[in-house]
Amino acid sequence: MKHYYVYILTNQYNTTLYIGMTNDIKRRMYEHENGIVAGFTKQYKVFKLVFVEKCSDVKSVIAREKQLKNWHRDWKINLIRESNPEWKDLRGDHEK
Repeated sequence: MKHYYVYILTNQYNTTLYIGMTNDIKRRMYEHENGIVAGFTKQYKVFKLVFVEKCSDVKSVIAREKQLKNWHRDWKINLIRESNPEWKDLRGDHEK
């Protein structure tokens, strides 16, 4: 069964948030960390994975990504705090 992921990245100060989705979280984190794709995460050094949610189909992950992107910042912060209260970097633990 194929899985899809919606995720939230932040910078080292936990001040900037980026929401994305992928079908391969390890590959996508590698791309972010190494600046392979120019854009927001490279420009603002947003590489710390603080939230990951697994979805079973592409329509669900797209809908969830859009939903989270439309949330107020405080709602996003509360979502992160619920699953990762210390804002630990989950890059080594994202296959749960």
